[in-house]
Amino acid sequence: MSTSELLLEIFCEEIPARLQSRAAKDLARLLGEGLKDAGFTFSNVQTFSGPRRLTAVIEDLPLKAPDLREERKGPRVGAPEKALAGFLRGAGLSSIDQCAIEEAKKGSFYVALIEKPGLSADEALAQIVPKLMHEFPWPKSMKWGNGDFRWVRPLHGILCQLNGQRVDFEVAGVRTSNEIYGHRMMGPGPFTVSGFADYQKTLAEKGKVVLDAATRKAMISDQIAGLCKTHNLELAEDAALLDEVTGLAEWPVALLGTMDADFLSLPAEVIQLSMAKHQKYFTVRDPKTGKVAPHFIVIANLQAPDGGKAIAAGNARVLSARLADARYFWDTDLKTPLEARVEKLRDVVFHQKLGSVYDKMQRVAALARDLAPIVGADPDLAKRAAKLAKADLTSEMVVEFTSLQGVMGRYYALAEGSPPSFETRQKGAPQDEDERESAKPPHPEVRPQGASKEGALSDLPEADLIQIADAIRDHYKPQGPSDSVPTDPISVAVALADKLDTLVGFWAIDEKPTGSKDPYALRRAALGVIRLVLENGISFKLLDSFSKPFARHYVFSRSDKTARQIRAIESLSLTGVDQGFIASLREGVSEDFQSHEGLDQVTKDAWVTCNDLLSFFHDRLKVYLRDSGARHDLIDAVLTPEQDDLVSIVDRVHALGEFLETPDGEPLLAGAKRASNILRIEEKKDGKAVSDPVDPSLFAQDEEKALFTALSDAQEKAVNALKDENYTAAMAALAPLRPVIDAFFDKVTVNADDPALRANRLALLGMFRQSIRQVADFDEIAG
Repeated sequence: MSTSELLLEIFCEEIPARLQSRAAKDLARLLGEGLKDAGFTFSNVQTFSGPRRLTAVIEDLPLKAPDLREERKGPRVGAPEKALAGFLRGAGLSSIDQCAIEEAKKGSFYVALIEKPGLSADEALAQIVPKLMHEFPWPKSMKWGNGDFRWVRPLHGILCQLNGQRVDFEVAGVRTSNEIYGHRMMGPGPFTVSGFADYQKTLAEKGKVVLDAATRKAMISDQIAGLCKTHNLELAEDAALLDEVTGLAEWPVALLGTMDADFLSLPAEVIQLSMAKHQKYFTVRDPKTGKVAPHFIVIANLQAPDGGKAIAAGNARVLSARLADARYFWDTDLKTPLEARVEKLRDVVFHQKLGSVYDKMQRVAALARDLAPIVGADPDLAKRAAKLAKADLTSEMVVEFTSLQGVMGRYYALAEGSPPSFETRQKGAPQDEDERESAKPPHPEVRPQGASKEGALSDLPEADLIQIADAIRDHYKPQGPSDSVPTDPISVAVALADKLDTLVGFWAIDEKPTGSKDPYALRRAALGVIRLVLENGISFKLLDSFSKPFARHYVFSRSDKTARQIRAIESLSLTGVDQGFIASLREGVSEDFQSHEGLDQVTKDAWVTCNDLLSFFHDRLKVYLRDSGARHDLIDAVLTPEQDDLVSIVDRVHALGEFLETPDGEPLLAGAKRASNILRIEEKKDGKAVSDPVDPSLFAQDEEKALFTALSDAQEKAVNALKDENYTAAMAALAPLRPVIDAFFDKVTVNADDPALRANRLALLGMFRQSIRQVADFDEIAG
């Protein structure tokens, strides 16, 4: 069948850069689905996106879809007239005589033979393209004029050609043509084109439009690299900004501008964000110092006659105005100490059911103090840092640049503390961990014994001040899989406390993620906890860390003042609830609270809720480990519902993986699976689980004795290794079982005729299964 080239361009006013890539994918999907549903086959749909156009190309579209022949089964012969009439209408037939009769077991039935000629490509496109444009899934769209048609921006033209010939149809009053438009200033057009090759060449040479986004992106990167090399500068990489400017310029030209050097006294992050957010400029640095240079790079959409000098100068004036605003925010914020801002957090709502940010700060500060000894941090410093961590949310700078939350708090803390090195630090913020380390004093002051950590920040030793400031900045981290993880103990304690309080709080009010919906980014918070724990090697019980925040959330949630006066009952003991959890829960409530008769139920609710949150962590941990390359079956083999030490779980997974690669690993796995299968079959037959102890006096063969002796020794060694959290040794304790279990299966008949002998041998296999399962559940392992 002969094929044709399809060229489709939808031309409109400026499409927001953030929508272009998704729109190109949607165009390919909708056009491809529409044509395939009409019976057309082709290799692929190639799409292009840009500031003012979406383009689609199919190189091998058949000129006509194949004819269709369908057999549609109808009612039984002799059926009522109404049933026959309905069947004929549906089949597009006028008489029952046009149907064949088919014999079946249940009688004779009418069968309609429907033949539909395939649509020609131009007929199909005249139907498909208008339909897809009316149904196009823009996140935001608009209407214009008097019509009801919606598009992302007003529509100006449609080019649709098959082998260079126009396909005639109309959308929203715009009829297809063979004309295209180029760059607004350098090649406006219109230009008549015929086919994709002519289209692309005309756009580039006459229209001054680079069609392919990847090509525009490469042009921008190469031009920026050239400017940096020429002027001895270093680019502050910004992948998101590069993607955005790629969608803003049809003919990108990188220009170097000069900024007022006085603004370099502002924090580097403020300068870079002002440039990127408001002006779409790239920040450049001095490669010798790593500090922001008094220059910027702007991507113009024009090849200016003067080489872009006027454009650069104009952008410099606009940038100065933006940075003047930032300086005003900076100077204004420095007049109010962070401690004074804490009270203002009472007016900032965190969540209607979870209170204000001030309430959250109090909970986080208490939890950070609890976690500090576990992560090796100073409890008082951790609490102090947590109390100040959210203070910058009320600053002018963070209100304007919300992404600088924490970052500005660090600067304000350092400014308030005024260490000698602050002036140089705030002029050029350290760009990486090495520079941050080098910025710290070589010989930090030592706090005198008994010195208070609750005084003014300026009274703190510089080392303490820097730890608090860094914790303020880093407590939001990590905010994604590619974000860095804090390593300083104070930062880790506050970051963990902040995320755990959020997770426990939303679980306590039953606002959990559902399906694809996660409005409070709780999956990200859980992943943040997992990365903080694993990448810092922090071994602790998650359930214990859940209990105190739950108690604090519960106390906060009581609406009447009397019910708020709650204290854990010293004699509290609930069936099915871990006593350590109860003790931890009790510690989370002040001792001077009055007793509350419903506390038993509250504790049960806490146990259920926190275990549900633990299950959520297990799910997130599985995702994290699979993304890290761990086998899913090994994770399932070591993960049990009650395990809440993340480091221990991961160590078990690694130890199990290494053991299975040893000569004893796979044979022992096969033996464990064989034993498990036998036990499962016999337990089902007997109607009860194998739980009786092994009676050595009933052993009839040496292989039974050898297996029992090996199991007793392996169990003791494995238990001791597990107590020491030496999972490699625990796995190694199982290795001697391989030859004896192999010999047992070779020489011993489990299902002996003697009932007592059979029961004892099943008990011996049950002992073997239990010995294996105390380390890992081999039934979950593939193979």
